[in-house]
Amino acid sequence: MKNNSSNSNHEKNGPENLKLLQVPTTPPATPSSPTTPTRGLDDVFKELPITDDTSCGIWCLKGPTLQKFANKKAYVFLYGVLGCIFSASYAYFNGTITTIEKRFKIPSKTTGLITVGNDISQLFVSVALSYYAGRGHRPRWIAFGIYTVVLFCCLTMLPHFLYGPGEDALSLTKEYGAQSTLNTSTILEKHSRKFLCMGKENRGMDCEVEDGNFAPQVLLFIAQLVSGVGGSLYYTLGVSYMDDNIQKSKTPALISFSYFLRMLGPAIGYGLASFSLKFYISPTLTPTITMQDPRWLGAWWLGWIILAILLAIFASIIALFPKTLPRAAARKVLALERNKSAASIKEQESELPASISDMLRTFKRLITNTTLMCNNLATVFYFMGYMPYWIFMPKYIETQYKQSASVSSLITGTVGLVFSAFGILLSGLIISKYKPKARYLAAWNVMIGIISIMGMISYAFLGCSANDNQIAIQPNGVLKTQLPCNEQCHCDYVEYNPVCSDNGQTFISACHAGCRSMKLYSNGSKVYTDCNCVKPKLARSLAYPFSNITSFPFFTEVPLETTEPTVEVLGTAIPGSCPVDCMQKFYIFLTVVCFLKKKDKAVAMGFGLMIMSLFAFIPSPILFGFILDNTCLVWGKTCSGTGNCWLYNGEALRYLLNFTAASFVTIGTVFDVGVWYFVKDVKIFDEEIELEDIAEEPGETL
Repeated sequence: MKNNSSNSNHEKNGPENLKLLQVPTTPPATPSSPTTPTRGLDDVFKELPITDDTSCGIWCLKGPTLQKFANKKAYVFLYGVLGCIFSASYAYFNGTITTIEKRFKIPSKTTGLITVGNDISQLFVSVALSYYAGRGHRPRWIAFGIYTVVLFCCLTMLPHFLYGPGEDALSLTKEYGAQSTLNTSTILEKHSRKFLCMGKENRGMDCEVEDGNFAPQVLLFIAQLVSGVGGSLYYTLGVSYMDDNIQKSKTPALISFSYFLRMLGPAIGYGLASFSLKFYISPTLTPTITMQDPRWLGAWWLGWIILAILLAIFASIIALFPKTLPRAAARKVLALERNKSAASIKEQESELPASISDMLRTFKRLITNTTLMCNNLATVFYFMGYMPYWIFMPKYIETQYKQSASVSSLITGTVGLVFSAFGILLSGLIISKYKPKARYLAAWNVMIGIISIMGMISYAFLGCSANDNQIAIQPNGVLKTQLPCNEQCHCDYVEYNPVCSDNGQTFISACHAGCRSMKLYSNGSKVYTDCNCVKPKLARSLAYPFSNITSFPFFTEVPLETTEPTVEVLGTAIPGSCPVDCMQKFYIFLTVVCFLKKKDKAVAMGFGLMIMSLFAFIPSPILFGFILDNTCLVWGKTCSGTGNCWLYNGEALRYLLNFTAASFVTIGTVFDVGVWYFVKDVKIFDEEIELEDIAEEPGETL
């Protein structure tokens, strides 16, 4: 960063922007004396000719009507809307990934690798693209990036049009001769039967060999790679264009507004996923099953068509913006008139063409910029510390505080969205209004880092003791699942499906509780009976939770053969973990969550994005996934080996995850202290660099 009062502004805004200004052949007269009146911004703006660099439109789509929209308000709004749709596409992918896995029989571990493709492409292309694109027509480069996201949408839905809905889905439609005699209740009953205790000869081969088609997985991975290119161009060029074309005192509020619009994207994406999955995967056919049936496959591809169309439309609109906004060009001309000599103007307008050697010199300037590197390193460690909460927060809430998956997702989305949006808007408005010095902002970052560390450490002690005490863990930290009462049940391949016994103990599944039969009621409620591992209890309220109902139109008991002799009535269990009172700690946890939260500018942002991808976005999920695996108590088994984790050691997970995350944030805060030290002479607002006399147009608002 440059600290000279007059030179710093032009170097910060970039020589690429100064060359855009076509100064009249007759340079403006320099005031002969201090009393000579000088031109104002409005005068320069009216006299400034419309050039190719300041003209709004492309080819034949130009004119005075379109030129009216070449202003900061239109750009910020459109950039935010485009980001909203962009982020909605990622949320939509997450919302439909389970259906995609079922349709193409893709294991979850493979989908995790597929989603990393986005970060891999950002790692390799963000710096080079931001360097060359940053010296060109940035709005059109942004549009090009969004067109690659449109390609991402098309590639993601392409497997459906290449391979169709699948034979399994077609066989469940009337058009293909499916019979509805085997209703959903029977399917659910058959599905529940495999969780019961049964002999080895009856259980058979419970593991399924992965036989999915490899081609759809390749297409999905390529789609993610393509989307990373669009993300790099959108994020790096969009903000730098905004910063270069808007008065510095107004930039924080406008950027925060565009971020707020982008934060609405995930909610829209998940809503679109919910809407699309309500339709059958082949909407023209009539399914014989309902959405409650586990075999239901929704129209996961439908939303991609909507997203692709919207992205293409708004990308085409943003491409119409000029290389430099007219008012920004007028502001720079006025700055040159007041602060530069003719020789200096010519020097500023000259620019080296983009080249490999110049790009290497640019990278050298970035690497040797102490303030920038401290800020990048601080951001890396902050991301490393915050990533597990963004990725694993629903699972964390579900396992630690015994909340349902839907409640956990709802809490994560609403709390994160509401408080983050409020924080971004408030901080942007405060910065724009009070214009704090760079060192004050850096000090604020340090203080927020310290508060975040305290919050993360508090998470480790906000566990639910009732939940921890419910699981009998051996001194070596291992949970013994095979007991004398269930050793004949062969539960190795039974999926995690917890049940609550008469005496309030949670078992991994009905099989692990030794339950040999099940009662299924017409409303779908189930009670597992004849459970060897459950001591009988005199109270019948748990075994017969519907005793107050006089009759049942549908009642099924599923007896299973067993070689063991008949004994007296055994205990019972109902689906789901036993209820525990964790609400007090859960509310405290929520409270803490709520209160935590330019010359080479474009290249610097691309360079920072590369560092984030290399040292934070890619390794953080792997590291904290490893931590979660180390706290797993019960692993599932598949034909190929170990499957997914069924049950975690809540106490160990709390300590390992939160203290590790807090350690990374602590290191990030230390680097923020370095930023605070080195940023003392940096000027960040126009008013600080002797341009306070170049004001916005009278009465102009945000």
